[in-house]
Amino acid sequence: MATWLITGCSTGLGRALAQAVLASGHNAAVTARNAATLEDIAAAYPDTALALPLDVTDRDQISAAVQQARTRFGGVDVLVNNAGYGYRAAVEEADDADIRQLFDTNVFGAVDMIKAVLPDMRAKRSGSILNISSIGARISPAGSGYYSATKAALEGLSGSLHKELQPLGINVTVIEPGAFRTDFAGRSLTQSATPIDDYAETAGKRRKENDTVHGTQPGDPAKAAEAILAVTESPNPPSLMVLGKDAFNAFAAVAEAERTELDTWRDLSLSTGIEG
Repeated sequence: MATWLITGCSTGLGRALAQAVLASGHNAAVTARNAATLEDIAAAYPDTALALPLDVTDRDQISAAVQQARTRFGGVDVLVNNAGYGYRAAVEEADDADIRQLFDTNVFGAVDMIKAVLPDMRAKRSGSILNISSIGARISPAGSGYYSATKAALEGLSGSLHKELQPLGINVTVIEPGAFRTDFAGRSLTQSATPIDDYAETAGKRRKENDTVHGTQPGDPAKAAEAILAVTESPNPPSLMVLGKDAFNAFAAVAEAERTELDTWRDLSLSTGIEG
């Protein structure tokens, strides 16, 4: 039995993962900005579930959540940084305050969570950190530049963290989902207040009023949760796990296109060394 701390459990993948973890017999500190949304989960698993209020941009709440998990269960074995939200805007359209709030939640919130659990994990020489990213970090759609940037930042950080922690017995895995049938493209999606007409055919097509994807996404959150459980139970977990056929195919296409472009410009790339 392991103890999990999962952020962003009110809906979607976080909620599905919380239920799967608890159904598998693990302890779980399940968190959301409004802990009342988690009362049914806590009631269903009174001995192993701890529902806590947590806004990942609030360091005091982070410290309190980790301490309460430690007091109730003895510590955190698995941290899942799932809390976050989407934001759509052309790069030029985005409001500065919106951008900073997005990074504070999607990037720095995860950083602060990691820093809060690592002292105990290092002391035990064991643990697992799962950072929920997005295929957006790979494909960078028009209109999702800032969201994709937050996930690319999280992935870059995770890559270095993996190298730092693996010798200490702590695993780091990036989970890169495609489109799953959650509220991500509904309530959880925000966008710039004022669109610019010149971007109507690029970023504009991804604005909420023009997007017909919500409710038709191909991914099943419950199956994603089971896949994440399988990753943590693996004796050799991956540093990156792609979830969903759409994400897998998009990842492969981007990798192939990048390799083609790398080879196309090979001679010029290699021409820049000092000779002699």
